[in-house]
Amino acid sequence: MFIEIVPNRTSPPAILLRESYREDGKVKKRTLANLSKLPRDVVEGLRSLLKGGVAVDRRERVLEIQRALPHGHVAAVLGTLRSLRLDRLLSGGKPDPEERRLRDLALALVVARVTAPGSKLATLHALDPETSGSSLAVALGLEAVETREIYAALDWLGARQERIERWLARKHLSAGTLVLLDVTSSYLEGRRCELARFGYSRDHRRDRPQIVYGLLCDRYGCPVAVEVFSGEVGDPSTLSAQVAKLKRRFRLRHVVLVGDRGLVTSARIREGLRPAGLDWITALRGPQVRALVDAGPLQPDLFDERDLAEITAPDYPGERLVACRNAALAKERARKRQDLLAATERDLARIVMATKRKRGALTGKAKIGLAVGAVLERHKMAKHFELTITEHGLTYRRRDEAIAAEAKLDGIYVIRTSVPAEAMSPDEAVRAYKGLAQVERAFRTLKSVDLQVRPIHHWLAPRVRAHVFLCMLAYYVEWHMRERLRAGLKKG
Repeated sequence: MFIEIVPNRTSPPAILLRESYREDGKVKKRTLANLSKLPRDVVEGLRSLLKGGVAVDRRERVLEIQRALPHGHVAAVLGTLRSLRLDRLLSGGKPDPEERRLRDLALALVVARVTAPGSKLATLHALDPETSGSSLAVALGLEAVETREIYAALDWLGARQERIERWLARKHLSAGTLVLLDVTSSYLEGRRCELARFGYSRDHRRDRPQIVYGLLCDRYGCPVAVEVFSGEVGDPSTLSAQVAKLKRRFRLRHVVLVGDRGLVTSARIREGLRPAGLDWITALRGPQVRALVDAGPLQPDLFDERDLAEITAPDYPGERLVACRNAALAKERARKRQDLLAATERDLARIVMATKRKRGALTGKAKIGLAVGAVLERHKMAKHFELTITEHGLTYRRRDEAIAAEAKLDGIYVIRTSVPAEAMSPDEAVRAYKGLAQVERAFRTLKSVDLQVRPIHHWLAPRVRAHVFLCMLAYYVEWHMRERLRAGLKKG
């Protein structure tokens, strides 16, 4: 017997108790009773009985939901982490009960950084059974976590950074591979950390001391290692530490290092990369590109047929230069320059009008100079204007020749590499340099709402390094989750 619901046009459906039987080799069914007038819970109870289940009196409170914890996001991140064997990597064998708890707390910090990024105390509240908003504590078997244990787990994780990075390097890097390297900075709260220094702030927070950190990734953007420096260190100064890590700690015989033009400079190539036997791929700075145009090797007619041409120059012996032109970028830079020039002229015209007012006119070279300096600082167009400031006025004009000279370089960039042509074609060299966009995406993920590496409240230098390493491991898990999702979408 079974219950069947039969639609009845605009009327309520008929709920019928039926049985099936066999007649002359055919399966037929007949109606035993019409259950349409019975309450729905009675019908469902009868349906359960017919399926071999047990009917429960709805007046009895057999089940009571006391608490429901969201679990899907925790299961996804924790499952990815375990599939990558990061849980085994952290413990490094068969840990004792105390070390196993520190490992589980470290795993909780990594998972929480992906699912609900926040401070360490926020993670502590997430592990509290009374205030928990997820199943993280239950999934890892963590009970009664204390504040000191959270920071002890962070310190425990930081002490294992070198071993974990060596494992990641063996997994993702090999001799002759491309390594992407870039540097960024993040501000700190407070001034007690020995790494906290004022420097060039990429966060546009000149009022806060900062740290500088460099991220090493494989050619696909998967993070492998991170290094933290004090906040006043310039980008090129961080390169020697990264070279030492590649050569000594990871024991890679030959690596092609890909870095941007502000990191891999001529001085660092001469003093660091060449002595270490590393190849590199970088790009020339604007003045270097302009020097190639003035000297002759780089001419606009190179791009008549293709937007890519390989050239040579005596200033770069034994190196390959790949000149590229991006038409869309050239158009955008020309538009932006014209907008900035127009905005600068508009603001300078206001200063001229202020010097000519009948009442309260702006006078004095110092005062007029301060007003002009503010305009030039805002629009960054000082190199394109010729200014004359007097005690009672201001005159200005565009430097048309300088503007035209700069316009010739719009959309043109030059890749500089030591990799021989038989090992890498010009197109491959350009693609390798553009791979730095993967590291930039990593920095955006680390700094944005995804992982929130900042603000940093720690005071001890080892703990700041451990915090940045924790965020890198969280991005490692997130990177693999994105790749698996992308692969699944391609199959679908």
